[in-house]
Amino acid sequence: MTMMQPQEATLSNDAVIAMAETALADIAKVRESVGRVIFGQESVVEQSLVAILAGGHALLVGVPGLAKTKLVDTLGVALGLDARRIQFTPDLMPSDIVGTEVMDQDETGRRSFRYVKGPVFAQLLMADEINRASPRTQSALLQAMQEYHVTVAGERHDLPAPFHVLATQNPLEQEGTYPLPEAQLDRFLMQVDVYYPDIAAERRILLETTGNDNQSAEAVMTAKRLREIQSLVRRMPVAESVVEAILQLVRSARPGNGNSHADTHVAWGPGPRASQALMTCVRARALYDGRLAPSIDDVMGLAEPILQHRMALNFSARAEGMSVREVIGALKRDAA
Repeated sequence: MTMMQPQEATLSNDAVIAMAETALADIAKVRESVGRVIFGQESVVEQSLVAILAGGHALLVGVPGLAKTKLVDTLGVALGLDARRIQFTPDLMPSDIVGTEVMDQDETGRRSFRYVKGPVFAQLLMADEINRASPRTQSALLQAMQEYHVTVAGERHDLPAPFHVLATQNPLEQEGTYPLPEAQLDRFLMQVDVYYPDIAAERRILLETTGNDNQSAEAVMTAKRLREIQSLVRRMPVAESVVEAILQLVRSARPGNGNSHADTHVAWGPGPRASQALMTCVRARALYDGRLAPSIDDVMGLAEPILQHRMALNFSARAEGMSVREVIGALKRDAA
């Protein structure tokens, strides 16, 4: 977690409150801009924006045709970020993502190597169908997600700031895919499940996206302003009761810590990175909802997207047809 700078530590409570109130207005504008384009996916929009406000990455899981790509494009426009897209395929190579060195020759005939940056050098990167890439390519993206730089020919190249990856994955298609390793899944702040819209939202989609007057998002924020809000999120106060709720929930998801559901059904549970993710995301969710401090409800509301990709069921639980969501639901009930 980023250390607080001395000038940040000296800010008064009144100054932080004033900054938060300004941020609330800016976030409301982003929500309005995105809402003109994305219909009926309020929770998906919320969780994606919370992940970005918290300074992390998100994995969007859903069947094709649910506007995952459209959402990422819209967020890039509304937040004023340099957004790019990579369509992952089995033959995609690491150099297709991070870039490569090419040989140049000047007018005197002298030859030299020049680094050509890849599409990973963006502020908002959409990794479309990320599980179609080979493990070698996924490892190149993993370094970028974790270290915020890439290494080519022994040279370090820093990525732009902010840098966020919103990856998509089809949960049904298994042929020709490479499951993401647990280490890379853990780097995603959240797994956002994208479901089918309800009938009212789908009716609006039909009426507003099949004519000549399609709505489009507009830039209501800049990358610099986003970084200021991300810094503010880390300065928001968290009550001791919320900290205890985070610790209790995450630790109860690990087998061997006294919870009967985890002991019976969980093979391995979330590590401390899950606690860190919850600590940051509950602040961002509070700010997204127009509040200046998170509550225990924020912890419970974010439990599933933050924990479900950081734990695995054992064989007997899978044989019984249980899902990770069911186990997390039981853990939440125990914590309530």
